[in-house]
Amino acid sequence: WKATSVTYSGVLFVSILFFFSSSVPSFLAQSAAALCVTVGSFCDPEDLPGLAHFLEHMVFLGSLKYPDENGFDVFLKKHGGSENASTDSERTVFHFDIWQQYFKAALDRWAQFFINPLMIRDAIDCEVEAVDNEYQLAKPCDTNRWELLLGSLARPGYPMRKFFWGNAETLKHEPKKSNIDIYTRLKDFWQNYYSAPYTNLVVQSKETLNTLENWVTEIFSQIPNNGLPKPSFDHLTDPFDTPEFQKLYRVVPVSNIHLLNITWALPPQERNYRVKPLRYISWLVGHEGKGSILSFLRKKLWAVALSGGNAETGFEQNSIYSIFMISITLTSEGYEHFYEVAHVVFQYMKMLQKVGPDKRIWKEIQKINDNEFSFQDQVDPINYVENICENMHLFCKQDFLTGNQLLFDYKPEVIADVLDLLCPQRANLCLLSTNNEGKCPLKERWFETQYSVEDIEQYWATVWAFDFEINPDLHHPEENEYLATDFSLKPPDFPEVDYPVKVLNAPQGCMWYKKDNKFRKPKVYVHFHLISPQVQQSAESVVLLDIFVSILSLNLSEPAYGADIAKLEYKLVAGEHGLIIRVKGFNHKLPLLLQLVIDHLSDFSFTPGVFEMVKEELKKTYFNMLIKSEVLAKDLRHVILEYGKWPIIEKYQRLMKGISAESLLSFVKAFTSQLFVEGLAQGKLTCQEAKGFLRYVVVKLQFAPLAHPCPVQFRVVDLPNTHLLCKVKTLNKGDANSEVTVYYQAGARSLRECVLTELLVVSFDVF
Repeated sequence: WKATSVTYSGVLFVSILFFFSSSVPSFLAQSAAALCVTVGSFCDPEDLPGLAHFLEHMVFLGSLKYPDENGFDVFLKKHGGSENASTDSERTVFHFDIWQQYFKAALDRWAQFFINPLMIRDAIDCEVEAVDNEYQLAKPCDTNRWELLLGSLARPGYPMRKFFWGNAETLKHEPKKSNIDIYTRLKDFWQNYYSAPYTNLVVQSKETLNTLENWVTEIFSQIPNNGLPKPSFDHLTDPFDTPEFQKLYRVVPVSNIHLLNITWALPPQERNYRVKPLRYISWLVGHEGKGSILSFLRKKLWAVALSGGNAETGFEQNSIYSIFMISITLTSEGYEHFYEVAHVVFQYMKMLQKVGPDKRIWKEIQKINDNEFSFQDQVDPINYVENICENMHLFCKQDFLTGNQLLFDYKPEVIADVLDLLCPQRANLCLLSTNNEGKCPLKERWFETQYSVEDIEQYWATVWAFDFEINPDLHHPEENEYLATDFSLKPPDFPEVDYPVKVLNAPQGCMWYKKDNKFRKPKVYVHFHLISPQVQQSAESVVLLDIFVSILSLNLSEPAYGADIAKLEYKLVAGEHGLIIRVKGFNHKLPLLLQLVIDHLSDFSFTPGVFEMVKEELKKTYFNMLIKSEVLAKDLRHVILEYGKWPIIEKYQRLMKGISAESLLSFVKAFTSQLFVEGLAQGKLTCQEAKGFLRYVVVKLQFAPLAHPCPVQFRVVDLPNTHLLCKVKTLNKGDANSEVTVYYQAGARSLRECVLTELLVVSFDVF
């Protein structure tokens, strides 16, 4: 890669080159470009909320040199490309990709949007509708709703209070009432803010760096420089130091959840990227091993999940402030004890402050990040250039490629300064729950979020104001035994093959194997399918499998968390015919993780309290799936097409009727007594190691072979030769969005060769 500090009209361009695999024909290799303007929604005028977002849409409607309104989009689609853009608080990013041979022509067309865009007046109504559609899609999302509500708690006049999305009201109806010419204001905004000095470009292609640099010079040198200073918000400090912030907010969510958010607003942390204090703290707060917040709360049956940190979005991380939020998914009992849950969090934060930063832990995080960076998979060019383009505004030149991933400097004083700010007196508490329905008289203007606000309960305000005790069960995590240190590649013990080969066949199962001879990374992928005829017997059996998998995952969460953070991933899936176990990661410690999963499966157990908690959470999961039209559409399509597919609605209805712990024990006993286990191991491991994985499963689980041959696992209905239409009402009456799925069934021939055989349209409308 090469960073070229060449100035044209005051703009810095950076060209980056990566060599693609020689196995990819050059005419298919994707080239990509991204351009970032360091202006976003924080610069929206007060009388036109959403204008920056709207301009992002309007910029692409033709240019003086290429006036066709949809010409660029047509050109990309014709040559295997795509394009997109996004508007954040302080940045607007545009990016596209295309087949390499058309890259220069695409760059020329694309650059004209930033040199002489037409922004056609007649297209305004159409693009306002597009922005309004995005607003409608964002409206049912609880994360978006809380973000907008949180922004409203900032000091008056601060930009995070603005309505960034924009909609038909702010961009069409209100301007019309106020005699505002939106077209003129768009032009003014573009001229004032789309200026060369605060614009960066990244290009990636197989051409030489000199060629790319010449193209950039030729094509982009005419981006205008308006001579105005870059917008700055340095004068704005402590935006959330307000009485409104340090209170308890109760919110009615869209989803069926109990969620406690504890939020702090900190000084901006972008400048500390080489230390990454928020990553260090979030790594500890989000830990699930012994001594962690979540481990303690799970034992109390108060919580099922916890996340903590900074999302690194423009709203949470910018030049004015940084957000640190701990989000806890509560059980019904945890909801009743949410103040006690918050107290556990504050006790943990106080423990971190008292103990101080730990160099061993920081070094462990650094090592994990180094391993992940060194052996990361190839990223699609369009995603890579977008990432680097934003990095250029945040990091020093030498850190453009690594600044967002790696830890560089251990500075305990920087971490300690941030920790000291994470105290109860500076925190905002938000309790999202469907139990708040009817108790929240206030309504946020744009997303219509129902909420209430109150002072922190006096008892807890008094406790947190003084030197409260630290819970002795809360402490730093132990050293991670799953951290890989051996990345050597093992010599082969099996002939090289193009496809996986069955290397072990037995009555209880079979094992497929393929050694990686292409990517040469010390990684392994293992997949096991435990097939049982018990699953497809009834809707109750399918629900019992879901409960079984949920409890097994919960049992594994604490002992396997070290593997998870060491980038050894595991996933348990309730499949249509049985339990699916997927494990992947560095081959050095992967066998330890696989053995841990199988051991817990063999020794499966649960308490009555855990059973009831998981059952209640599964009800919420089913409900939340059903109210999302895109999930309901997919489920219905699969029910129509697949034999033996149980719809979510039937699973939900069966669970609501009641399921006992005894029925789960009976199901698990029957499930694990007779199985057929099919496995696949692929990557940097030997054939003998792959066979050993299956042997371990068979010996540990001690199951009998299936009495009958392994069932057919995937059958699709042969639709009649006609057009079919299935139309269903959405279950979420508050969602104005619709979902349409078109399914073409082509049979054995390719879709290109087929005359349209079948058409299935699934539409979800609010009638």
